[in-house]
Amino acid sequence: MEARGTKLTPSRNTGRATAFTLTDAQAEGRTLRAAFKCPGFAEACAICLLITVPATTFDVYSPTQDACEICDQLEPLHKMASTNTHRGCPMNGHLAASKKPQTVPEEDPMANFIRPDQPSRCTWALGTTETSPHHHEALAPKPSTLPSILEAVGGTPLVKLNKIPQSMGLKCNVYVKCEFLNPGGSVKDRIGVRMVLEAERKGLLKPGCTIIEPTSGNTGIGLAMAAAARGYRCLIVMPEKMSNEKVDTLKALGAEVIRTPTEAAFDSPEGLIAVSQRLQRSIPDSVILDQYRNAGNPLAHYDGTGAEIVEQLGGQVDMVVIGTGTGGTMTGIGRRIKESCPACQVIAADPEGSILAEPEELNRTEVSFYEVEGVGYDFLPTVLDRSVVDRWYKFNDRVALPLARRLIRDEGLLCGGSSGGNLFVGLEAAKTLKEGQNCVVILPDNIRNYLTKFVSDNWMEARYFKESENCHDQKWWNAKVNTLPMETLITVRDDAHISDAIETMKQNNRSQLPVLDADGTIKGVVHMPNLLSKMLNRLAKPSDLVRRAIFKQYVKIDHEENIGRASRILEKDSFLLVTRQEAGAERPVGILTQRVLFDFVAEQAATVTNGNGNAE
Repeated sequence: MEARGTKLTPSRNTGRATAFTLTDAQAEGRTLRAAFKCPGFAEACAICLLITVPATTFDVYSPTQDACEICDQLEPLHKMASTNTHRGCPMNGHLAASKKPQTVPEEDPMANFIRPDQPSRCTWALGTTETSPHHHEALAPKPSTLPSILEAVGGTPLVKLNKIPQSMGLKCNVYVKCEFLNPGGSVKDRIGVRMVLEAERKGLLKPGCTIIEPTSGNTGIGLAMAAAARGYRCLIVMPEKMSNEKVDTLKALGAEVIRTPTEAAFDSPEGLIAVSQRLQRSIPDSVILDQYRNAGNPLAHYDGTGAEIVEQLGGQVDMVVIGTGTGGTMTGIGRRIKESCPACQVIAADPEGSILAEPEELNRTEVSFYEVEGVGYDFLPTVLDRSVVDRWYKFNDRVALPLARRLIRDEGLLCGGSSGGNLFVGLEAAKTLKEGQNCVVILPDNIRNYLTKFVSDNWMEARYFKESENCHDQKWWNAKVNTLPMETLITVRDDAHISDAIETMKQNNRSQLPVLDADGTIKGVVHMPNLLSKMLNRLAKPSDLVRRAIFKQYVKIDHEENIGRASRILEKDSFLLVTRQEAGAERPVGILTQRVLFDFVAEQAATVTNGNGNAE
């Protein structure tokens, strides 16, 4: 069988899949497309119907310019990558054994982009008698001692809520699956370990390889934990929105972290997926395990989380509520539950601002940003099977974050913000359940990642999720922010050079400069500590444009807001950007710093006297 310059020679037939002898060692771990008419469909991946064959897959006599640019497979087996229809191996490990780094021309940063939203070709259906093509792992009790931390993943407890459901008048039992008790702190430990072990089993990961992954953080932590235990280098790409606690945890595990703009679309050159893929093409022996397309993602929950829930409740599961990110948790748990408990309702929780829910009308919103991490997307990941969902519900920050704090305070469950979103949806959906029925809500991650975010009163008050209280009866509390002596407004354009911003900051003795675009829209702030960090880590240089060094994790406050609320924010943050509404647009007024507030509070304190006439 020939294909313009490359010759394939059958060497033996295993009875399940035709095998080929490989003389080019760099082809190890490649896959053969199902369209090749290979008789071994039992070997096909149920997610994408690719035939995964052993290391010796092709006999390559000469290179071919007609081979796919992504994996060097033959053009007749699939369309070229430039059409964006190439699905690739579910483990995305084509280059794992290649010693030759492949680079993308600077002028075309999206060349060879592998989309994470290709339609799944999975053949799973409820009631199917078709044998699964995947490697499955049965539940087993944990031994008293474990060979490594990876064996501690899974087996999380199911805990009954005793206060919150009762306060809502629910009659059913509400249980929470405590995924935050996994050793890495989240449900994503399951897929991190599963994807690494599956890649090793398939020969895609071997000593000396680098694991690269685009993630909101929790999958990265799971992978970094697995990489630490198994001896791989790990490189994580994540949006700037994600908490600093996640970054610090990743670095402690030995991972390298690259941040991308939060607002970058999934198919943008600056987005975490495109950045990860460019890194993989430039780093020898690197693999993107790709949670968006990797069959190991839903399989971890099909074999693990879903099976555990069924076992823990003796098959009496009437409703399960699952947050949706990549969709692997939803797909895996949903399928296992539907097979074991056909009458169980599978409820999906999706944040406002995400597009995962059905029907489409549910996704209509003005929300373009949300604080809850690890859920929702602006595309439909390949591993998401929405057919297992009975009903979708939406939630927002305003209900999720306070409810997460209630889980901590009232139930003693040290969980993260998305747990509040899932519980909010669960409490709504479970109103239809009767006494004695069981509802299970997944609590995805723990409190560690959010100690400086929703766990902090100051952070919650800064974002209007919690009222600021004048606990010490400060007389100046309700005075307006615009009465304070703020620094004169000095701004910088986002298309100016960083060197210009540095010079402006030096000349005016400033640590922050608001950044505006050509229309005067606020794009962020140049913040000296952030800029210093970027320059020290070679993420920006003085000749770059300011937009490469914009700091976005700051707080804005209206000039008519009271000083009391500003004081609560400035207890933790070093500055506030004061704004006003002008002709329907938000415009900067000035920077309010801790120093200005300190001088004001000290002056006010000096003028307050007690009954003896002495300053208090």
